Amino acid sequence: MPTSPASDVQELSYEQARDELIRVVSELEQGSATLEQSLGLWERGEALAARCEQWLLGARERLDAARQSSAAAE
Repeated sequence: MPTSPASDVQELSYEQARDELIRVVSELEQGSATLEQSLGLWERGEALAARCEQWLLGARERLDAARQSSAAAE
């Protein structure tokens, strides 16, 4: 599992980032990781959450643009 916060996160699809974020949260909840591992997981989780938010904001912008286009065509 990569623990570098920014490594490859920008390459992930929404679904990939979401699924990995779920796995990271599950590992943190188990509490079996060392402090250093937990910090790495937390940083990775923050990067993954930010990537998911990017995707969702992009989707919202596309929907807004489609609505505006549709309203302008009426």
